Amino acid sequence: MNTPEWLKPGIYGAVIGAVFVGVVGFSWGGWVTGGTANDRAMAMFRDDVVASMVPVCLDMAQSDPARAEKLETIRAASAFQRRDAVMAAGWATVPGADAPDRDIAQACLAALEL
Repeated sequence: MNTPEWLKPGIYGAVIGAVFVGVVGFSWGGWVTGGTANDRAMAMFRDDVVASMVPVCLDMAQSDPARAEKLETIRAASAFQRRDAVMAAGWATVPGADAPDRDIAQACLAALEL
């Protein structure tokens, strides 16, 4: 098969150009794979759910009759045990859930400003 002389450099140029565009696109262009996009979307979804549940946690804390005692327990706990203390207080349990949520407890703790 006879191919024109100009075809070989044209094919090499197209292949090298495609590789270059792919490298630049994924490095600096902001392109991501489907799996990465899904992971980022799930993380944003989780953050939004936690942010939407903080007012519920604060409302549960305000309406709790044993609020003062529980706040003292939370304040008395060390910095890394405060989240567990909020969970033990029951304020980080989403209505309808069986167990408290650690992320909601952390966000609620930050909103309580102890």
